[in-house]
Amino acid sequence: MERIAHVEKLRLKFPGEGTLLFKDLSVSIDKGEKVLLLGPSGSGKSTLLQVLSGLIPQSIEVPMKAEQLTCPASWGFVFQDPDSQFCMPFADEEIAFVLENLSVPKEEMKEKIQYYISQVGLKLSNIHTSIDTLSGGMKQRLAIASVLALEPEVIFLDEPTAMLDPRGTKEMWDMLKEIGQDKTIIIVEHKIDHVLEFIERIVLFNDDGQIIADGAKDDVLSRYEYEMKEYGIWFPGVWDEYIQHHKLAREYRVSDDSPILHVQGFGGFRKKEAKIKVEELKVYPGEWVVINGENGAGKSTLLHALMQFIHTTGEYEIAGTPIKKVKNLTDFMTFVFQNPEFQFVAHSVYEEIAYSLRINKKHPQEIDEVVRELLEVFHLETHHAKNPFQLSMGQKRRLSVAASIVTDKQIILLDEPTFGQDSKNTFALLEWFEEYRRHGGTVIMVTHDDHISDHFATRIWTVEDGRVISDEKVIQQHRLPEPEAYIF
Repeated sequence: MERIAHVEKLRLKFPGEGTLLFKDLSVSIDKGEKVLLLGPSGSGKSTLLQVLSGLIPQSIEVPMKAEQLTCPASWGFVFQDPDSQFCMPFADEEIAFVLENLSVPKEEMKEKIQYYISQVGLKLSNIHTSIDTLSGGMKQRLAIASVLALEPEVIFLDEPTAMLDPRGTKEMWDMLKEIGQDKTIIIVEHKIDHVLEFIERIVLFNDDGQIIADGAKDDVLSRYEYEMKEYGIWFPGVWDEYIQHHKLAREYRVSDDSPILHVQGFGGFRKKEAKIKVEELKVYPGEWVVINGENGAGKSTLLHALMQFIHTTGEYEIAGTPIKKVKNLTDFMTFVFQNPEFQFVAHSVYEEIAYSLRINKKHPQEIDEVVRELLEVFHLETHHAKNPFQLSMGQKRRLSVAASIVTDKQIILLDEPTFGQDSKNTFALLEWFEEYRRHGGTVIMVTHDDHISDHFATRIWTVEDGRVISDEKVIQQHRLPEPEAYIF
C-alpha cells in the first residue's frame, strides 16, 4: 500500500503545559483508508490531525519534533469550529475563493458553487448570504462544501457533524461515504453511530494521548470495550448502559404558581427582520427545558432573544418583573454560547473562571477556593495555566460552562453544551445540571441529543421556521447515578 500520511516518534508539548501531549507516538495512514481517531476529550486527536496535515508546525507554531513526518500533497481540512476556517463574509464567496485558487473560469463558478452547496444539503434562499447569519449547523455544512470544492486527495475531518441535527448528521455521512470512495479520509468524531458504517480502521487513544489500539473497527470495538468505558469514549449502546446504572428517583413536580420566565407575543429581530416568534411560553423554577428543531430553525436565536442579545418585542417577564424594569438581566440568568471561544476573556483557564468573581470583588481566598473546586468538577485542574484557546473543543465547552455558573444564577441558558464531549464528561455535565435543577434552578438548553430529551427534560420546545410550534410538558421520573458511577 502507498503510505500517504505518516509520523514517527512524535513529541509535542503546548506552551504552559507541564507534560508532553505525545511522547514517541507513531502512526501511518495508507492511501484510500478511512480511519477514525477515537479517544476521550483532550487526548490529542485534533492535534494529531493537524500534525498529519502539516498545519502543525507549518501554520500553527507548536513545539514538536518527530523522526519522520510525511504529509499529503493534496488535502482539505474541516475544523471543529467552522468559523475558524472561513476567509470570506458571504457563503458563495467562500466557495468562490477556493475555486479562484484552482483557476476555475469565472463563467463556470456560479454553477459549481450551487453544486457544492446542494451537495452538502445547505438550503439557502440566496447563495449570497452573510455567513454571520447562518446557524452553527449551516456553517458546518458550508465548511464541508468549501473543502469538497478543493477536490482533495485526502480529507481531514474534525467532528464535522458536531452541530448538525440527527437527520443532517446521517445525510452528511451518507454523502461523505458516496463522494469519499476514492479518497483517504481521517476522522475525529464523538458521534460514531453513522461513522462506523463508513470507516474501516480505528486508532484508539487513552486520556494521556497514547495509542492503546490500532486495527480493524470490529476488532477494536469488541476487544477494547472495557477501556472505552473506562476512558469515557462513546461506543454503541453507551447510553443504554448508562441508564441501566441509574436508579429512578421520585418524580419532581414543578409548581405552576409563579413562573421564573414568561413571554407572550414575543419576537426577536435581526436587522428589523423577525427571526423568532413566540405566542406564549412559561418556565418555572426546577424545570429543564430542551429546545429542539432542525438546523437554522431559530433555536439559538430564541436563546439570544431571551438574553436580549438581539432586539425583541412583546411581553417578557423575569421573576414577575417586566424586562424593561430589570436593571441587570445577568443577575437572574447566565448564557453558554454554542461557540465557547465567543465568551473567553482571560489568558488562562484559572483566570477565566475567576473573572466574574473578581468583578464582584470577592475575597482572594474565596476566589481561589471556588475556582479550584470548579477546576476539579469540570476536569480541568491539570490545565489551569493553559490559555483557553489551546484547549480541546470539549475542554473549551466545559470551561465555558464553569465560567458561566461560577456566580449563582436562577436560570442557565445553554447552546449545545455537550458537543465535542466524551461520554464521561457528557454524563458528568448532565448530572451537574440535574442537581442544579433539583435545587430549584432552571435549565434551558438547545440540543440535538434525543437522549437528553428522553431522560432529563421536564419540558420540550420545538422550533420550526422561526416559530415555537409546540411546548410539551414531559412527565417522567428522573434518573440519578448509582454511587461512584460515571464520575470525573
